[in-house]
Amino acid sequence: MFKRASGLHYHRFLRRLHSAHLFDWYLEIGCRTGESLAPVRSKTIGVDPFFRAEINIIGKKPALHIAQQTSDDFFASGFLANNRIKLSTSFLDGMHLFEFLLRDFINTEAQSDAEGVIMLHDCVPFSYEMTTRDLANLPQRAWTGDVWKLIPILQAYRPDLTLTVLDCRPTGLVCVTGLSPGNKVLADNYENIIRQYQDVTLEAFGAERFFDSFELASALECEQAGFPQWKAASIDPSLAIQPQLVST
Repeated sequence: MFKRASGLHYHRFLRRLHSAHLFDWYLEIGCRTGESLAPVRSKTIGVDPFFRAEINIIGKKPALHIAQQTSDDFFASGFLANNRIKLSTSFLDGMHLFEFLLRDFINTEAQSDAEGVIMLHDCVPFSYEMTTRDLANLPQRAWTGDVWKLIPILQAYRPDLTLTVLDCRPTGLVCVTGLSPGNKVLADNYENIIRQYQDVTLEAFGAERFFDSFELASALECEQAGFPQWKAASIDPSLAIQPQLVST
């Protein structure tokens, strides 16, 4: 019934992606400890309302901007537009309720390069328990919430997009390409989408129906092929910086 994402761990996949490719601007929403942010070598923006980073998250980045606020507040601030930033690659791993991820996707696509890639985390659950919306009774272990809904939502409302669902452990990684930054379909239909999906559970939607709607692609094969979804979003690797110690 459930298709288990059992490929490369998503942290390992992200490390290898950022080792292989350099991007102009990278956005990450939901950074918390910074583990997925640390290996990035591109100009980077990290957004989280409560950072707990105790590792070096600067590394070889030429620029790192940290916004310790909600993603809604970050996008409302106009930081991206005011600084004429077009996002090359983004990783969305914020609040695990579908309306939050949907807003993050809408706002991120609007500020992305058309050749860019948006990654959605936790959209491939492996149990019903982990898909709950009840914040007062979360499971003790993994919790994906109901962000699985982004797959059928994008399939229905944005068939122009290409969704590649990678088998990254433990809960998948959806890579969205074919972006159209000026597209208003999701924004114009946001309230209707919320009403349509708010009370839908995975049980009611049908786990078999959900998992039959996509194929799990191999993250390892994606790496071995040179991360093809990201090639158009990449910039010249010679632009990567090598920080030099100039004083002690």
